[in-house]
Amino acid sequence: THYLFIVVVAVNSTLLTINAGDYIFYTDWAWTSFVVFSISQSTMLVVGAIYYMLFTGVPGTATYYATIMTIYTWVAKGAWFGLGYPYDFVTVPVWIPSAMLLDLTYWATRRNKHAAIIIGGTLVGLSLPVFNMINLLLIADPLETAFKYPRPTLPAYMTPIEPQVGKFYNSPVALGSGAGAALTVPIAALGAKLNT
Repeated sequence: THYLFIVVVAVNSTLLTINAGDYIFYTDWAWTSFVVFSISQSTMLVVGAIYYMLFTGVPGTATYYATIMTIYTWVAKGAWFGLGYPYDFVTVPVWIPSAMLLDLTYWATRRNKHAAIIIGGTLVGLSLPVFNMINLLLIADPLETAFKYPRPTLPAYMTPIEPQVGKFYNSPVALGSGAGAALTVPIAALGAKLNT
């Protein structure tokens, strides 16, 4: 029963996290919604990983959880590629390094769940946007991809636009890191409280 529960938690949390990141999952949305992605992914990664990690009590579980999500997403990337879309049409988010920081916090604080939530959650919120910004810089220009291969279901309000250079609110790393770090901790704490 315990193993079945672990599998159900892993699969369902993975699907929730991937769907929460649908904004960056497709590169035609990547630059226009990086902040939304940073908030949703920081939160979903920490909530799912903390719940899963506290259930098993084993440092390393968060990294395992992030690895599962990464594999699922690479499969989806392959499916889109098989449909004729370019390789860069889907970007696989970088979850694993941030999850490793969460595991390291849990291990270094001798499995203190409150430290894992506060310190680990903050580290995830600060690091995940940076890792994913680097990830986006290494792929084809999302705007070019968007106009060459538009998604058939792309809603009008999500149509890619040219960024306004020099505006603070258009600095994805600044906003994503700040919002992710600020929101991850209280939501993860709530999740852990519900778990006890």
